[in-house]
Amino acid sequence: MSTTPATVNRLGLSRGEYSGGKSTLCTGCGHDSISNHIVSAFFQSGIDPYDVAKMSGIGCSSKTPGYWLSRASGLNSIHGRMAPCATGAKAANRNLIMIGVSGDGDTASIGLSGFAHLVRRNLPIAYIVANNGVYGLTKGQFSATADFGAKQKSGRLNPFSTIDLCSMAIDLGCTFVARSFSGDAKQLVPLLMAALKHNGTAFIDVVSPCITFANHEGSRKSFAEVKEHNVILQELGFVHGFEEKTVDYAEGATETVDMEDGSKLTLRKLDSRAHDVRDGTAAISLLRAAREAGEILTGLFYVDAGHARETLTETLNLTEKPLAFLTDDEARPPREVLRRILDDYR
Repeated sequence: MSTTPATVNRLGLSRGEYSGGKSTLCTGCGHDSISNHIVSAFFQSGIDPYDVAKMSGIGCSSKTPGYWLSRASGLNSIHGRMAPCATGAKAANRNLIMIGVSGDGDTASIGLSGFAHLVRRNLPIAYIVANNGVYGLTKGQFSATADFGAKQKSGRLNPFSTIDLCSMAIDLGCTFVARSFSGDAKQLVPLLMAALKHNGTAFIDVVSPCITFANHEGSRKSFAEVKEHNVILQELGFVHGFEEKTVDYAEGATETVDMEDGSKLTLRKLDSRAHDVRDGTAAISLLRAAREAGEILTGLFYVDAGHARETLTETLNLTEKPLAFLTDDEARPPREVLRRILDDYR
């Protein structure tokens, strides 16, 4: 994707109006790059920050929502509880645009059950994992996503197998699954924009090297390791739905689209023979093969383009008016309705 930067977006907001506080992370941390890409995605998508709820847990990654969209609502939950808190917030106010940023420890260890149930319920949220394979806040111990045989800074090797969150998400029925690298704006920003528009759970695993505890020889998530073993599945672009734009070009070819904000979007169509993103079984096989080959595969692995699954808000048949804004009279069932409910339990 190549763009000519616009001064303001379709809402008349500048990019600076999507910023937040100053980062307190280590200089060069990949998480700061993710924050920058999130700002770009929201700005280019023309989303009003006041319509957004930022969710996080505990860890270096979960500090980052403080660094972007200062006008948005936010909740920094206890360790591993981002998923259930996000579920409750969305159920209370279905109009919120939800984005959650978690870490590999926060999601793949203490928060694994919450993550699994959020995915199986298809909660509408852009769920980002900043994945560095270590617990950065507690001095670099291995997390559950650290590769078997990876080396700590101290020289200790990881004796346990890794949890591949992308394969797990697909198997749990996630309707949008991707992986990217924190330093790849060209790939990650379009993925984030697509995730924000997706009606359902959109999961992106972002490999984000820890500059302090996991950037040495033997680490499987160091900058050098990612650069040497990164395999990009496809080149991605994203076209907004502000006004419908159609393109018609062959697989393997490129096409330039003029956008409403003055930017130009260059698309390259993936050869469908390489990978069909609608095939979840093939995606899991692709991820497993890459892992066995020692490769870090990035790109869009799976998407339910037809949105055949209901989202959680649809499954619960929530009121059109968000629950958080119902008046006492609207929220309180009439006496006759309560009587019928009680009769059902007799």
